[in-house]
Order: sequence, then C-alpha cells, then structure tokens
Amino acid sequence: MIQVRSATRDDSGDWLRMRNALWPDEKNKWHAAEIEQYFRGTLRMPLEVLIAADDRGQAIGFAELSIRPYAEDCSTDRVAYLEGWYVEPGARRQGVGRALVAAAEAWGRAQGCTEFASDAVADNVASAAAHRALGFEETVQIRCFKKSLT
Repeated sequence: MIQVRSATRDDSGDWLRMRNALWPDEKNKWHAAEIEQYFRGTLRMPLEVLIAADDRGQAIGFAELSIRPYAEDCSTDRVAYLEGWYVEPGARRQGVGRALVAAAEAWGRAQGCTEFASDAVADNVASAAAHRALGFEETVQIRCFKKSLT
C-alpha cells in the first residue's frame, strides 16, 4: 500500500537522499539548504512537496510542485507544474509514480489550476515514457541557452 502525503521536517533526510539521486550534479551544493528554506517558508519553489511511503512508512519517492505563469503549449497563466519527480529504483513500476502524480494533480486542482505540466531532458527516454504512461502528451522539444552579461 502506497501512502502519499505532504512532506514534513522529519522527511528532510529522505528527501535530501532522493534529491541527490535525481539531480546528482547538484549534490551537496544546494539541496540541503533548499530543503531547510522550504521548511522555514522562505523558498519560493517548490510550493508543495509530496512524499510517497511504502507500507512500512519508508519514503520511496517524492514530487515537487509549483504553479507557473507559463508552461509550453498551455493556455492558462496558472499551471500546476511537476518540478521534480523521483521514485526509488527498487520501487519503480509498482504504481508509486502514478500515485505521486495523481496526488499532484489533486493538489493542482485544489489550487484552482486547470492544466498540469512537466518537463524532462530531451534524452531521458525513461522519463518521457513514464510521463506518457500517465496521460501527459509531449508538446515541444526545446534547447535552452544562456549567456553571462557580466
């Protein structure tokens, strides 16, 4: 049985571990500080963090959510957005990701959103397949660039 609930401060260690697994390039740079800011209420994004726990209460996944004023191919200016989505490798293909996304959709509806969006890096085939399996439709593929002005 999978339980999905809002993250609490007691989830900090598990959330940090899973964030480091999802975004290893940022490991030990920002994750711990952002988690602390989230629980202090001083972090602008994410607005909500959901934790998926197994029947023993062990955290096995998370979803970070925000509301964006714009998302590719969406028509409203208040789009619930799946900023981060992770399921432990040993818990994948067992409905954990589906439960997290369903709870995220419910959160978005409760915030008054009528659209839900997400993204994945272009070469992440597994993430694209997982999104499609849960009813997301692929809209556009883009490359983003930046340039320092200093």
